[in-house]
Amino acid sequence: MKKSVEEDVFIPLYPKSTVEDRSSLRSKFQERRFWSAVKLLSNVVLWDGIVQEDKVRDLGLSKLLNRYLLLNILNTPLGPDNIEKCNKVVACLPERWFQELKGGSTLPELLNFSQHLLQ
Repeated sequence: MKKSVEEDVFIPLYPKSTVEDRSSLRSKFQERRFWSAVKLLSNVVLWDGIVQEDKVRDLGLSKLLNRYLLLNILNTPLGPDNIEKCNKVVACLPERWFQELKGGSTLPELLNFSQHLLQ
């Protein structure tokens, strides 16, 4: 899993003006790479409870979400596409990670993502 996250994930960052045209090749490529990384996130998180939780959280949240996915989400214009991306990421996260949190708090690895959701 670590090798896949470190070596197989690639989401290019293009200027917003380049990817605003959803029919452009760059935009389509970037979107395919994003959704491929979301699928990898969901697969990594499936190992929760089998592999140590701190390892799964490090790979899934610190490395995959914060390093790759969040950059793409932040560069996606606010609107339905951004909401869909955020919903898919949230759907990947195990509920048990949040059971012992107090109201209004989140996992440290999700702080930047949470701030984006609040906006």
